[in-house]
Parts: sequence; structure tokens; C-alpha cells
Amino acid sequence: MTRNVLPMLLAIAATAVVSTTVSTSTWAAVPHEPVNHRFCFTCHGTDGVGSEGIQAPRLAGMEPWYLQRQLELFRAGGRGKHAEDIQGMEMQPMAAILTDENIADIIDWAATWEYKPTVPTLTTGNAANGRQLYQACATCHGADAQGNEAMNAPALRGQNDWYMVTQLKNFKAGFRGTDPLDTFGAPMRAMAAGLADEQAIKDVVSYINTLGR
Repeated sequence: MTRNVLPMLLAIAATAVVSTTVSTSTWAAVPHEPVNHRFCFTCHGTDGVGSEGIQAPRLAGMEPWYLQRQLELFRAGGRGKHAEDIQGMEMQPMAAILTDENIADIIDWAATWEYKPTVPTLTTGNAANGRQLYQACATCHGADAQGNEAMNAPALRGQNDWYMVTQLKNFKAGFRGTDPLDTFGAPMRAMAAGLADEQAIKDVVSYINTLGR
């Protein structure tokens, strides 16, 4: 599947959700009726636990302030516009159609999902080395990766490890956190740049996996 085809298929899948709220005859009569904005489950799962196959992270249990900020950032084009941020480019058009009311409703909806611990998948990381590297991360994300709203840093423990690896790679490479609109991503970009290589990234994430779910 090409990079250009996948976002199109996701958009089609999202549009298909209209059938739950708008009849076929009504849709034909009102072609510009907005789709049901609760199409997050298309990628993130019906219970918000995420999907590794499509690199859609867990949303269940995510802080509402962080979820809101990211949806607004995607909508504004401050995230998901870099040509190398494949997963972000798939998400950006999904958020672009959301209104403020849609986002507020999604956040309320996501709060109803039961938090379920993610299953660690990393097998090549060195958690002992990652513990040392994580000390720089703890300044914002907390000693136990519990997150810190005052620092605009989300919780990391319990998040999909494959997602964290991808995002750290994106920050390090400049695929994320370089847009002027992403003011909170910029410090993260600088921190990720301090990780020497992919192995260091895996080490940090492997340590986060030890901090509880």
C-alpha cells in the first residue's frame, strides 16, 4: 500500500461511519452533511487501545488536556505535515475536519474508555542503560513517567512502546517538533536530539516499560 493510498482509505473508512447517523436518502439529499466525528475507532480501536499495525497509539487513559492539544495541533497543520511523518500525515486530515465542539465531544467520549495497560513489545532495549538516559526526560515527564501538565508533558508509562520509539525517532530526525505552531514539541525535539542513536531510543523506552502500567 502506498503512502498516498492509506490516508485516502482512512478517510473513506471514516466517512462510512455516517451510515450510523444519516440515512442513505438523507445523505443523497444533503451531500455536504458532515460525517460523524467519532471515527477515531477506525484506527485507534473501539476501546481506544491503539493498533500497532497502523501505528495508532492508545488513547484510553490519555490526559484530556494533551489529547485536546494534539487534535488542535493536527487540525491547524502544526503536526502531521512533514513528508516523512507518515503516521502523522494519516492523522492530519482526520483532525482537519473537526470543529471545537467535535474535539470537546471526542475528549469526553475518550474519557469513558477503560484504561487497559499496553503490552510491551520491545525485546532489544537495555533498560539499565535507559534508566540513565531517562533522567533528562524525568525533568518534564516525571520520575515515574507519570506526566506533568504544568510542563505540558504527557504520561509515558502505559503508552505503546512501538509508538514512543517512532515518535522519538521523528523528534530526533526533525519530522516532528520543528513546526512553529508546535511550541511544546520544540523542547522535545531538542531532548530527542541528545539520544545518540536508535538503540538509545529503544533503551529509554525499555526503561519506561518498567515503570508500571
